[in-house]
Amino acid sequence: MPSLFSSFRLGGGLTLPNRIVMAPMSRVRATADGLATPSMATYYAQRATAGLIVTEGVQPSRIGQSNPGTPGLHTDEQTESWRQVTDAVHVNGGRVFAQIMHGGRVSHPETTGFQPVGPSAVAGEGNVFTPSGPQPMPVPRALATHEIPEHVRSYADAARRAVDAGFDGVELHGANGYLISQFLSSNANLREDRYGGSVTNRIRFAVEVAAATAEAVGAARTGIRLSPGGGFWGVTEDDPAELNTALLTELARLDLAYVHLEATTDEETLLLLRKTWPGTLIVNPTMPLGPTQTGRAEADHWLDLGADLIAFGRAFLANPDLVERLRTDLPLATADESTYYQGGDAGYITYPAYQHTA
Repeated sequence: MPSLFSSFRLGGGLTLPNRIVMAPMSRVRATADGLATPSMATYYAQRATAGLIVTEGVQPSRIGQSNPGTPGLHTDEQTESWRQVTDAVHVNGGRVFAQIMHGGRVSHPETTGFQPVGPSAVAGEGNVFTPSGPQPMPVPRALATHEIPEHVRSYADAARRAVDAGFDGVELHGANGYLISQFLSSNANLREDRYGGSVTNRIRFAVEVAAATAEAVGAARTGIRLSPGGGFWGVTEDDPAELNTALLTELARLDLAYVHLEATTDEETLLLLRKTWPGTLIVNPTMPLGPTQTGRAEADHWLDLGADLIAFGRAFLANPDLVERLRTDLPLATADESTYYQGGDAGYITYPAYQHTA
């Protein structure tokens, strides 16, 4: 079994010093117009010992923004603002991918000025953050067939901007109930055109996004995150094994840098997907926002089952030196949940490295 601390060659050109990935986590510390900030540069630089950092979700268009306070990659000013982040990570010896996230129906007009869009006019479940507080998600406008290529291109255009800003690559957010996940869904996607109905049709949008992004920046710089069977924001997949097997079979033709799977379904299905996917596999071994967070035992278990890299989420929040703490079996600090989305530097860049005592 490979060690969590052994090196790994990703995408043919990027050598990771360990197999620990910092998972994407929303921190909503960007400016009102979607610019990355000096504090964001500090936050990611503090965690640069990870084998790979994947940033919080970055919207590829104004209509693709899900929450206020999130960063973008669709204007020149936003692109330029990310250079301080990528420079800081690289100066500290790290590697960083930008996660490109189109919220689709998980949005609100108060946030973007637009009615959200989705594959069908079906509202998501639950409240979404808005500038005036949490509100129920409105019914989205169903995208016309001729509009879909525009939204496919938005991912590829954001990927080009990410590479221009110094990112080592991008991760397409195909998980957790956002736009790609909505197209994959059997209840958010009720379309009757070539993007809906059958499994072949429902995976089409995800494959087109991946193909366009790989063409724009190179397959070796393109990964995708998936949450098989996950029920986020009311999204349902009636056939997660069939659906995701078909999706990975098509994505394998593109030779992407990696697939990033969340443990949102049973282990048997995840192992089937490991057998289906011939390339690099990142596994997030615990349910996002579930009762437990990923630790050394969960990481070693999935390395033994065939994962190449292991994604750690919440453990990175209060432990900027997580790699060293895992390596030397030091205790992990606990993050203050009240600071997750409140803005400011407290609970963001104020967590220290482990303090050794005599």
